[in-house]
Amino acid sequence: MQKIDWKGIKNIVFDLGGVIITLDSDEAVRRFREAGAKDAAELLNSYHQNGIFLALEEGRLSREEFYEAFRKETGSPASPEVIDAGWLGFMKETPVIKLRLLEDLRARGYRLYLLSNTNPVIMEWALSPDFSADKKPLDAYFDKLYLSYQMKCVKPDAVIFRKMIADSGLIPSETLFIDDGSANVQMGRQLGFRTYQPVNGEDFTPLFFNQTNA
Repeated sequence: MQKIDWKGIKNIVFDLGGVIITLDSDEAVRRFREAGAKDAAELLNSYHQNGIFLALEEGRLSREEFYEAFRKETGSPASPEVIDAGWLGFMKETPVIKLRLLEDLRARGYRLYLLSNTNPVIMEWALSPDFSADKKPLDAYFDKLYLSYQMKCVKPDAVIFRKMIADSGLIPSETLFIDDGSANVQMGRQLGFRTYQPVNGEDFTPLFFNQTNA
């Protein structure tokens, strides 16, 4: 496991899928195929979507427009509930140990942010009590959420990072960025963030053992 130089770190930016939540892209692809998207494997992955799936995450399509586009492209009469189930197929597990880590880090004085390529379907679930075993929504664990569909851009575009920096006032050199996408981590590093790239589902909590806000 990569060692982190903690000196001067005041902020931590987390990705959602593959970092806080363990993803199951195979299940998402299976559900979308059943819904009528035969090319789901080419359009979906854990890091960056394509086609109308990307358009939803970039905020170029609303949720209702995505349903319409999905039906038009696939020729399927799939209901909103069936289409939503495809997106939620990604959500395999929200490990309690990571939620406890977030609570501990905030108690120790770190400012926590989320920067995620996501969409309103997933966030409806994440911002509900169903998100965690404690019946707390995702935003209860962070100082602020930065969501691609609201910001009209996605990682690894530098624009989404710069919008977050401008809004939050964080200084990249004082910030650890944790993301499972190599292109996202590379961009974060180029912009001056300290970075860590876990694999999907990795328990990276040992990174934070015995650390203080230096």
